[in-house]
Amino acid sequence: MSSRKLLTGNEALALGALHAGARVITGYPGTPSTGAIESLLATKPPGVYVEWSTNEKVALEIAAGAAWAGQRALCTMKMSGLNVASDSLYSVAYSGVVGGLVIYVADDPGVSAGMCEQDSRGFALLADLPLLDPSSVAEAYRFTRLAFDLSEAVGTPVLVRLVTAIAHASAPVEVGEPVPLPEREPRLLRDIARFTKAGAAICMQQHRDLIARLEEAGQWIRQAGLNALQMATAERSRHPRLGIIAGGVVNAYLEEGLEIAAHFGLDPQTVSILRVRAPHPFPSEEVRALLQQVDTVVVLEELEPHLERGVYAEAHRLGFPGRIVGKLDGTLERVGEYDVRHVVRGIAVALDLSIPPDRFAADPEAERLAAPRPITVCPGCPHRGTFLAINRAIRRAGYRRDQVMVTGDIGCTILGMNPPFDTVWNEVAMGASIGLAQGYVHAGVKTPVIATIGDSTFFHAGIPALINAVQHAVPLTVIIMDNGWTAMTGMQVNPGTADEFQPPGGRRVDLAQLVPALGVEHFFIVDPFDLDGTTAVIQQALALPGVKVILSRQECAIQAQRRGRRAGAVRVVPENCNLCKLCITLTGCPAIDLGAEAVVIDPALCYGCGLCAQVCNRDALMHMPG
Repeated sequence: MSSRKLLTGNEALALGALHAGARVITGYPGTPSTGAIESLLATKPPGVYVEWSTNEKVALEIAAGAAWAGQRALCTMKMSGLNVASDSLYSVAYSGVVGGLVIYVADDPGVSAGMCEQDSRGFALLADLPLLDPSSVAEAYRFTRLAFDLSEAVGTPVLVRLVTAIAHASAPVEVGEPVPLPEREPRLLRDIARFTKAGAAICMQQHRDLIARLEEAGQWIRQAGLNALQMATAERSRHPRLGIIAGGVVNAYLEEGLEIAAHFGLDPQTVSILRVRAPHPFPSEEVRALLQQVDTVVVLEELEPHLERGVYAEAHRLGFPGRIVGKLDGTLERVGEYDVRHVVRGIAVALDLSIPPDRFAADPEAERLAAPRPITVCPGCPHRGTFLAINRAIRRAGYRRDQVMVTGDIGCTILGMNPPFDTVWNEVAMGASIGLAQGYVHAGVKTPVIATIGDSTFFHAGIPALINAVQHAVPLTVIIMDNGWTAMTGMQVNPGTADEFQPPGGRRVDLAQLVPALGVEHFFIVDPFDLDGTTAVIQQALALPGVKVILSRQECAIQAQRRGRRAGAVRVVPENCNLCKLCITLTGCPAIDLGAEAVVIDPALCYGCGLCAQVCNRDALMHMPG
């Protein structure tokens, strides 16, 4: 029996894992992949262990341990998380698996969720692992189930890659019944030659085994027909015989692109198409079969030309005399999402069709009418007070803002780079702010160096960098902005979240106890809603030697308000307001607006933190603590 459900790509992938019999599911939140585990935590499937792990490397190691014990396991992350997990990924790949292990990674062409525009297909190439690249929400469900079958059939981890356009899309999906897998007893396999890297001979044999598994995976993928080759059904027209090779999500735009090109002279029946949904191992047989039937090939894939390079290699082997249109000849870009415009452009160039380039250009009037949307912290966000205090402390310590390096980190903290704060200078990767700050100190910077980092990010990757600073007695100030949640990705629980919100049986790891235990010389806890107090502590820290850590602690306003809590209330005193706008220009709080004679506080947005009252010079705003 099957039924149709409206699912996002993330939900479809998660449901596919459940229906494939996954028993252990781990991950770290990161848009666009977050929704997969979120959907599982919401439904609490019986008999399945699901967790948000400390970071992606830990998540992968937990899932791999479960797979080595014979269970089926899923690990989820965004593309940047795969960087973190890669150290363990390669070693796990060399050892292979016993139970099925599927690693879901979500790429973000177009960079709608921040971080680098990374193409994770390259990791499959480096690790010699098969990768499935679904082109729709429905395929996300079906391919995840197939990925577990492939993993166990070959004994290898399998990567499943979605992009934002699929992960966040919603579509009806034909959902089957769960696989009736028998209950599996955990297995303890002692096999030093397989599960360790103890010696060159062991490692090289594991490498041979890995290559053999990849070849076997290629045969499995061909038999499953995942890479679908559709030959032309009509004789050639006045144009050269056209072949299209499309990877992943680009397949979703092919039909529309062919329909549009048909209005300008293309006969779609004369086109041969290879739809690549498993790009690694490279589908050599299917590509050679296509090349032998066409005169010109268009290769359509987002980001890096992984498929296209393989097509060139096969074309060289065959002595293919035709033209290959794609990124390497300059026709298409290696940047951004693809859509129907890229399909049409590739066809137009390949067949020399006259399709007006403005046929698909963005509407200039719509662009003109689009309102600017500055990215800032939410109303009541405690980070607002921390950034205001940093700026004040720098000024009161006798420095200009451009004289003090403030390194930034991933998450809500990076919003300090934007107006009105203009505090944070850079952003690299999870936990990197503390390491970068040490680099500036060692480079000989004479003015104070400050590193800012969120609580979840500190747990994820900041602890080793802080230990390094303590060991080497590096003079810097670290400000941990602790709002109690992994807020940027949707309020997931992290190790520092309060006990009452931890999963059943879990407990909180208190940063106020952890940080001093690392040997930090000077440790302070501040309330970022107390602007003067926080400013004074930061100013004091800037003058102290050695490693200083300031824990700036207030719960995320969104989470607090969901439970009916507010920090207080703010009342406008109209007769004292001269509309100087200082409360707006300094805090940037969206809850404050200009009225005819005085500023106006939106009660629906105001959390009552009182920061606006603390920056007002005329007592025009009165804060009433909650």
